[in-house]
Amino acid sequence: MGKSQDANPVHSGPETPLLDRVTHPSDLRQIAREDLTRLASELRAEMIDAVSVTGGHLGAGLGVVELTVALHHVFDTPHDRLIWDVGHQCYPHKILTGRRDRIRTLRKGGGLSGFTKRAESEYDPFGAAHSSTSISAGLGMAVARDLAGGTRNVISVIGDGAITAGMAYEAMNNAGGTDARLIVILNDNDMSIAPPTGAMSASLARLVSGRTFRNMRERSKRLVRDMPYMIKEGSRRLEEFLRGMVMGGTLFEELGFYYVGPIDGHNLEHLLPVLENVRDSEFGPVLVHVVTEKGKGYAPAEQSADKYHGVSKFNVVTGEQSKGTPKAPSYTSVFAKGLIAEARADDKIVAITAAMPSGTGVDKFEAEFPDRAFDVGIAEQHGVTFAAGMATEGYRPFAAIYSTFLQRAYDQVVHDVAIQNLPVRFAIDRAGLVGADGATHAGAYDIAYLACLPNFTVMAAGDEAELMHMVATAAAHDDGPIAFRYPRGEGLGVELPERGTPLEIGKGRVVKEGSSVALLSLGGRLGEALAAAERLDASGLSTTVADARFAKPLDMELIRRLAREHQVLVTIEEGAIGGFGSHVLTALARDGLLDKGLVVRPMTLPDRFQDQDTPARMYEAAGLDSAAITATVFDALGIEAGEGAHMVARNPAVAAPAR
Repeated sequence: MGKSQDANPVHSGPETPLLDRVTHPSDLRQIAREDLTRLASELRAEMIDAVSVTGGHLGAGLGVVELTVALHHVFDTPHDRLIWDVGHQCYPHKILTGRRDRIRTLRKGGGLSGFTKRAESEYDPFGAAHSSTSISAGLGMAVARDLAGGTRNVISVIGDGAITAGMAYEAMNNAGGTDARLIVILNDNDMSIAPPTGAMSASLARLVSGRTFRNMRERSKRLVRDMPYMIKEGSRRLEEFLRGMVMGGTLFEELGFYYVGPIDGHNLEHLLPVLENVRDSEFGPVLVHVVTEKGKGYAPAEQSADKYHGVSKFNVVTGEQSKGTPKAPSYTSVFAKGLIAEARADDKIVAITAAMPSGTGVDKFEAEFPDRAFDVGIAEQHGVTFAAGMATEGYRPFAAIYSTFLQRAYDQVVHDVAIQNLPVRFAIDRAGLVGADGATHAGAYDIAYLACLPNFTVMAAGDEAELMHMVATAAAHDDGPIAFRYPRGEGLGVELPERGTPLEIGKGRVVKEGSSVALLSLGGRLGEALAAAERLDASGLSTTVADARFAKPLDMELIRRLAREHQVLVTIEEGAIGGFGSHVLTALARDGLLDKGLVVRPMTLPDRFQDQDTPARMYEAAGLDSAAITATVFDALGIEAGEGAHMVARNPAVAAPAR
């Protein structure tokens, strides 16, 4: 809890970049306070240059440059625990904490994660990527510190978007009922509740966060402690009312936090004394309200509607992003096209998203149907039950949520949708591996966690035309919950209909006919299955490729046919163990088909978390590309790869179908 400032700060001449002197935060604490603004400017420039090379989350980091400098200058990290919510804003933190030399490897294979990661640095005490966890984690650390008799500070930084989630309020409610010394920094870059943040507000924040005021407040509380309840409660409410009138923050005070702010998050003269005051306070918990500007200090970001939240590589001078020329429409845009087509024909169709309108394509739907699109904020749990409520009234809600984020609402999916058999339609974007965002954003589990639920229908699109048909299928399905999943990125370039055609529930399709080997694909690996079939055909193995379409209900007529007419059956899915392949194996075992010489090999994502890389390399590492599919077939048949077409003659069983 002691001060971390060095007694003899070092001044640096203008010719020496201050950032070059900082390898770790301990170096930062040697820099004179009056030089920190210059250091922040250098840090901002370094971050812009790095992200121009790597792509990533730019706007959030630009908004917290001064805050990052101030926090590491005031607090004794890593002994003091500094937790960044979500992690979108952690790039300046990484530069200052010994990772500057690797900052241009952000989000690349073998490089730095785009989020905080415990395995990466001792300065990342808690990994993040999903929002609204920092206060809960911070409270856990603070209570653990107190149990161990420690004195370290715990600081949780949370944004105004993340603090809208229910988990953040659950954590604040819990923290407010304790005496745990927890510091929460509310990084407010978009909230309308913030009053002016000028010199008067900064002076008041410095005053109420200081030792004198806090001690006086505690003495007053002790003075009225033994007085009658009415006097004690009246005194508390009067103090809260007066501070609320001057400074705001009544909501946080009601939750048990001592509120300080708002203060200008880009003014170090305002930030530093307030942070020092709350650092040296013996009371808690406290919330410091800091107002920042997303994209601060880089004109293209400041002028952009999304403040350059997420960017590809870009030209530093112009801000122009190099996205390349797409070969085919993205699956997300195809979903939007399909949903809009259905909504034109059915005014009961509505779209729901949880703070991701552009990421899910709901923004395009909203442009045409503004009264039928709903962004519930970072609140997936609420969004799912909100959709369930609409379904009870005869509407046809489409809840468009990334696979990784739908995990957060699983209880609501089970209890509020599945048990009641309500026709909520789940459009699951980012299914499978997603590349640069790594393990935290991979859509690996939704097949397993949805296909096990009674009443659910679960589909996966093998190409973008199939996605159009699945949107139409979901729109027409009123017999219970239905979900369809599709990957991130571009499709295969197939021709799209103007409007999808509903599929027969539980019916797959054969894309290519063969006789020896059957590849049964579910979802986005269909293209790789077809490529593998070409290799296998060239090796003398006649190969059938089927698109299952449905993980639940299974097309048992198709599965039985493939099992009886082929020697080898390989199931392929971009999902975890326990999903589609497991359901197929269970069905085959129940039918007794595994006892008749059939060789079955399920191909799934590996039982491990995969770090970021390009999607192609991730799927290669996962063993789900065409080469791995081909190798799996060869291994199942006991044939060495590359033996050629004569292998059939040497091994007649290869061509003989199972009976």
